[in-house]
Amino acid sequence: MADLIFIVSRTEPRQYLYLKHVFADESRDVVLDRRMGERRRSLRPPPVEKRHIDRRQRDVSRELQASGWALVRHPVTYMAGR
Repeated sequence: MADLIFIVSRTEPRQYLYLKHVFADESRDVVLDRRMGERRRSLRPPPVEKRHIDRRQRDVSRELQASGWALVRHPVTYMAGR
């Protein structure tokens, strides 16, 4: 599993292909930004929060707008019973 992840703006497909090519053999993933906005449409909180933690560690929106990509660390996940 990659320790670093390049998130590339969907408006930069050439940058995505370039980074994918350059880091093909290294421990870095290159992914297109899949966010479409906040998924929750209601202003009310859900009855029960099913996630234990928020998967987004930090907001990379400004970096994606400014440079077309952002570099983040892959979050560490712990599996119960291991």
